[in-house]
Amino acid sequence: MMNTRIDFFDTTVASTAEYLRSIWPNELADAVFEIGALPYGPNGKPGTADSGVERWRVLGDRIILYRVPIERLAHLHRNDEAHRRMLVESCVFRAVAEYLGKDPWDLAPEGFRHF
Repeated sequence: MMNTRIDFFDTTVASTAEYLRSIWPNELADAVFEIGALPYGPNGKPGTADSGVERWRVLGDRIILYRVPIERLAHLHRNDEAHRRMLVESCVFRAVAEYLGKDPWDLAPEGFRHF
């Protein structure tokens, strides 16, 4: 078990990024995954996007995931470790999909075939 929420978040992002790199090694070769607490606006203060608070941002080869908005603005129907992990994983998938210009469901299509 992780010691803190931050450890849990960091480990989940890292393992999900590693998984996606194993599927898309060439496309993610130059990608750098970073974790920030909050998104910052152009004035250097915590900011928001036009559509609300950003959960991630893609800047060139940087994929930045913002821990506080991901954790605090979630509406989980069950607040347990498994659902928190799925929340973080889904944000990593959506951020990588944006980086690659793909649909998140297209990132690991074999992972959804159960038969």
